[in-house]
Amino acid sequence: MGKKDFISVVIPVFNEEQTIGNIITRTKDTMNKLNVPYEVLVIDDGSIDKSLAISKNKGAEAFREPHRGKGHAIRAGFQRAKGKIIVTLDSDGSHRPEEIPIVLKSVIEGKADLSIGSRFCNSSVDFARIPRINGVGNRIFNRLIGFLTGTRVSDSQSGFRAVKSSFVARLNLDSRGYEVESEMLIKAWKKGARIAEIPISFDQRTVGKSRLDPLKDGMRILYSIIKSYLMG
Repeated sequence: MGKKDFISVVIPVFNEEQTIGNIITRTKDTMNKLNVPYEVLVIDDGSIDKSLAISKNKGAEAFREPHRGKGHAIRAGFQRAKGKIIVTLDSDGSHRPEEIPIVLKSVIEGKADLSIGSRFCNSSVDFARIPRINGVGNRIFNRLIGFLTGTRVSDSQSGFRAVKSSFVARLNLDSRGYEVESEMLIKAWKKGARIAEIPISFDQRTVGKSRLDPLKDGMRILYSIIKSYLMG
């Protein structure tokens, strides 16, 4: 990776004071080893705990936004990102910052415009640790996206991604919640993006709990897929 490849790492956070510090430290350690210029942007989605203060203390560029959802935080991060390539990963510890290089690789090498870290194309992942309803929902969305686009995707809801910033600017994302991943994927496909899936590890969170509502957020994701396909 050359010095021209400035990387922005965007981490949305909402009340993850127990994990965000560790994620930032590991992210910075990983990026320092890559020997490329980078920035770590933490977008705080209106947390009421110490997530924002911890992020700043760990040396991230941290910004507070009103509590509007993950999609809003991701979009706010995209707007602030200065990198040629943008990486996104979750703040709850389910993604390993040490795997940023493998998610970046195909984009850095010019082989993909959007790279998605997939939990479900890695045979070493213990699927029993993934909540059953989440796995079922993901498979439904994967099949629907595959039917609409003809593109086989195994983990359409993964938040661990790398994408060219020039492509992000063309997508006109408007999601506020967890549906942002589906919206990005469909709109990128419609713009002719080369999409790659990369096997990643998966660590089920051990502190706190997921804020994803399977029914409410599932319906939003479904609506976003159809809307993005028809109107995006």
